[in-house]
Amino acid sequence: MPKQDPQKVASHKINLKQSFQSSLNKLPKSSGVYLMKDESNQVIYVGKASNLRNRVSSYFQSYSRHDFKIRTLVSKISRFETIVTESEQEALILESNLIKEHQPKYNARLKDDKSYPFIKIDVSEQFPQVYITRRVNKKDGARYFGPYANAGSVRKTLKLLKKLFPYRSCTKTITGSDDRACLDFHIGRCVGPCIGAADKYDYKNVIDQVILFLEGKTNKVVKNIQQKMLQASNSLEYESAAVYRDQLKSIENLQESQKVVTLNSDNYDAIAIAQNQNESWVEVFFVREGKLIGRDNFSMTSNLKTQPSELTAAFIKQFYLNSTAIPKLILIKQPIDDEKTIADWLSIKSSQNVQFHIPIRGKKRQLLKMVSDNANNGLNQLLIRRSTAQKNVDSALSEIQEALHLPNIPKRIECYDISNISGTNSVGSMVVFENGSPAPNKYRRFKIKNIPGIDDYSMMQEMLERRFKRLNDSTADKISSNQNWKTIPDLIVIDGGKGHLTSALEVLLHSGLNELSITSLAKENEELFVPESPEPIILPRDSQGLFLLQRLRDEAHRFAITFHRQLRSQKSLKSKIDDVPGIGPKKRKLLINHFGSMKNIQKSSIEEISSLPGINKSLAKTLLEFL
Repeated sequence: MPKQDPQKVASHKINLKQSFQSSLNKLPKSSGVYLMKDESNQVIYVGKASNLRNRVSSYFQSYSRHDFKIRTLVSKISRFETIVTESEQEALILESNLIKEHQPKYNARLKDDKSYPFIKIDVSEQFPQVYITRRVNKKDGARYFGPYANAGSVRKTLKLLKKLFPYRSCTKTITGSDDRACLDFHIGRCVGPCIGAADKYDYKNVIDQVILFLEGKTNKVVKNIQQKMLQASNSLEYESAAVYRDQLKSIENLQESQKVVTLNSDNYDAIAIAQNQNESWVEVFFVREGKLIGRDNFSMTSNLKTQPSELTAAFIKQFYLNSTAIPKLILIKQPIDDEKTIADWLSIKSSQNVQFHIPIRGKKRQLLKMVSDNANNGLNQLLIRRSTAQKNVDSALSEIQEALHLPNIPKRIECYDISNISGTNSVGSMVVFENGSPAPNKYRRFKIKNIPGIDDYSMMQEMLERRFKRLNDSTADKISSNQNWKTIPDLIVIDGGKGHLTSALEVLLHSGLNELSITSLAKENEELFVPESPEPIILPRDSQGLFLLQRLRDEAHRFAITFHRQLRSQKSLKSKIDDVPGIGPKKRKLLINHFGSMKNIQKSSIEEISSLPGINKSLAKTLLEFL
């Protein structure tokens, strides 16, 4: 990054302060959030303050007091906005949401937005199921266990649970009067409530054992199984005793694989961050009931040299913003900014007293060191991968420039594709790669409006006309998201052969954009076609440039076909449900959002459908009969 001229920055600040002075004086002294914007009206920084006037004004004070980060930020500010909140906690939440929404350049922010799987048991039901969910509702009365690091680890846990405890895995309504039981009952994997082999009290005993196990109280579970094994052995039921023996062995193996990190049954998260100039790697270890049940990692952007305390605070706010699994204790390496405010917010959010702790000695200190070591290793591996990948990307872009005789390195490449089946629900896609990497926020999709039947060439022309019309569209200035339309690509890639290229070229010539570089990539022989050249360009099969162009084409196809399937699914679902008496637009939307597909609705029971608001059992029955 080029160094900032102190005199220019100071001059810029003076001018800003003078132009903003009236606005600064009118700012309230209450808590709130401020948004700094650049000349293009893009949000470049979001911050919170207990006193908006003092905090915002501080950016335009003495130059020498500011660090490099603030000096660079101030040099880019052209305007600012403020939002007043009732409390610091409210400001903190709003700040995190706005960072997530705007992705400001000068905020440290998470690159990943993950939701964690949990195991859910709805104990309010007579015969509860045990299943995976990513949505946690603390008010529904169900028990949730987790979070687990990934779906693989939670499925492994469920597989073990099913071996140990004979709870039901079906989704049917339990009446106790079914004629026959499923295979699980016959092999001892279910107590058979469906046929009345177990009542709700028998089934509750099974679920209680599952809950004890998931709570980490395996000693109680082991003791219970040992008693059953002894009783079976004394009764000469050796086959049953062998089953209990195998269950004990499975629990023993699990306990060995779970690293015991404390002597007591603590619940906490341990967080450590490794930091480079513009990159950070975060490791989070989840400890529940004194056992390490999972871990996860994240990469963060910190455009400038962000202090570790600020970076850790930024991660915690964003990480726990939508989380329902907040432990009472969070281990960190150093004090964080706004520690009390963040702790109070987490306490209210989780309905318990949440504290931050910097361990100095003992097992918690050892664990945090292990987390820190993993963070350092993760960052090193990331940098190695990125270095290798960047070399490949640079090589690929250079190869493309040379092969297509482009005037410049193609930093922005746009690729276009058409998707249709039998001429219905025809759509087009535009995907954007910047510096060799996908830029999903700049992807665009098109519904083909004016071309009936099957005519890929004309459909391609309609899409390109609509896209490049926006280059000079004055209305695009009114909406910041439309700035993407006004960016001229360094290279246009068309998915198709020479005919597709010719049709696309006609649009560019008609639009006065004949200077734009364009090529088409034919799938059959991986040939590149360019204007005014009768012969295709053939890149070597191991060419990095070819790999990049193939990624572009495949991504455009994926994006197009996904949109096409979405439209078909919506049309199919809509046409069938709309004919059901009593199902209007609101109920249709509710059904679609809840079940996702017609197949899932058809497989659902009357009870499941009637559990939705506004749908009674009579209407649910009518719906299923109609479908």
